[in-house]
Amino acid sequence: MADAETGLSARQQRAVADLSCDELTAALHPTFAGDAGVVLTTGLAASPGAASGLVAVGSEAALDLASAGSTVILVATETTPADVAAMGMSAGILTARGGLASHAAVVARGWGIPAVCDAREITVEADSFVIGDRRIANGTPISIDGSTGEVTLGDREIAGSAVGAAGVGPSPGSALPAEIDEVLGWADRVAAGRFAVLANADTAADAATARALGAQGIGLCRTEHMFLEPDRLEVVQHVVLRGHDEHVDDLAAAQRADFRELLAAMDALPVTVRLLDAPMHEFLAGADPDDAAQWHEHNPMLGVRGVRLGLLRPELYAAQVEALAGAVADRRVVGGDPRVEIMVPLVSTADELAAAVDAVRSAWAGADAGDAPPIGTMIETPRACLIAGQLATGVSFASFGTNDLTQMVFGFSRDDTAAQVIAPYVAGGLLDTDPFASLDRAGVGELLSTAMNRGRAANPGLRAGICGEHGGDPASIEFAVLAGLNYVSCSPYRVPAARLAVAQALLAASV
Repeated sequence: MADAETGLSARQQRAVADLSCDELTAALHPTFAGDAGVVLTTGLAASPGAASGLVAVGSEAALDLASAGSTVILVATETTPADVAAMGMSAGILTARGGLASHAAVVARGWGIPAVCDAREITVEADSFVIGDRRIANGTPISIDGSTGEVTLGDREIAGSAVGAAGVGPSPGSALPAEIDEVLGWADRVAAGRFAVLANADTAADAATARALGAQGIGLCRTEHMFLEPDRLEVVQHVVLRGHDEHVDDLAAAQRADFRELLAAMDALPVTVRLLDAPMHEFLAGADPDDAAQWHEHNPMLGVRGVRLGLLRPELYAAQVEALAGAVADRRVVGGDPRVEIMVPLVSTADELAAAVDAVRSAWAGADAGDAPPIGTMIETPRACLIAGQLATGVSFASFGTNDLTQMVFGFSRDDTAAQVIAPYVAGGLLDTDPFASLDRAGVGELLSTAMNRGRAANPGLRAGICGEHGGDPASIEFAVLAGLNYVSCSPYRVPAARLAVAQALLAASV
């Protein structure tokens, strides 16, 4: 007999409940066949999957080897936005620093390529890396297992994956095997109208992959990732360092084209665009030191970021909003159905949010693109959680950036503490799990619940979700469902497991 609410039979509900999220994730990524061979080191399993390739220390070596037809493993102390081109041509990534929320880990998970991070035994040099008394030079074949953290010497045989191949860079779209797709279709029926799974996607290729894997829209488009090519990075540097000049028009034109492609890939589905939010050291890397001196920061993750940059350099946010409005107009002209929302990041006071919202609405009105879209805020600071009632009155939705929120609540650097602090704490029983991998319910979760209660008391119709990396973790998803959130947004390749986890949490809650 079918369930009255979902239309699923008891057998179908059991199939949804019994499928393991871990098994599903493993099925979607390549694995190694056979023995490991010589293990060089073990780091943090930052992005699942398996890859073999030639060592390429730094972006230049990776680009050179990949252009010559070689499969490469990019090796770096840590990656930055300037490395994205090389990351996109690599089969896997190995870094000596960086946790689960580091740049390398987040980009790798978004593209579905394996990554091992925070391999502290590695010392990265100019054209090699050193482990103990062993030097591994550029061009040496190695293998990395992003599911276990193992790094081994030499090539290893790779078993197939259910989705695509052990790819290089982001896939333009992927289809699930029929058996998995059927069970996930049942899971979607459980969640329909109750909870949504969205994707963190920044390009049309990311969006196509996310849509093919079942995402119901984009919950986080990180617009700073659209400025990673050298010519575009130079445009942002000009605007930040010199204020309003002719480069603002270049910025808007580049973003308009990107937004147009993104909206085409997600036609008729919601796309939440987060305005620029990246630490200054990422934007100003390589800029003239004399020009950038006034923007130098000792702790850039807590410096001029997000809404602060938008209010200090209003030309940036205005250009982004105008570009988005133009892209919406372009899509409508050709019969598209663009559905956009705009999100203001890193808010800590009601006044700065109000100023940013006014600026967004003014820029949109100036673009003559019809009514302004819904505007929301990203809650990433403890203060924002505590004043959520004040923030909620001026916005339509709130999205919890749990990567930064976890960093600020614990005082743990999201890039530097994984191996030195978190791993020994977990091993010694001082922490149950890595709080960047699974949401800390006692601290971060309590703040999130407080924000939900205060936000909805002030604005009963407030939509809310999680768009940090916790949005793809089953235990964190269970918390989000029980806490009354409306959605989670995660990396494209984590969407299938998130769909399953949402349905399982809803089924368990209804028992």
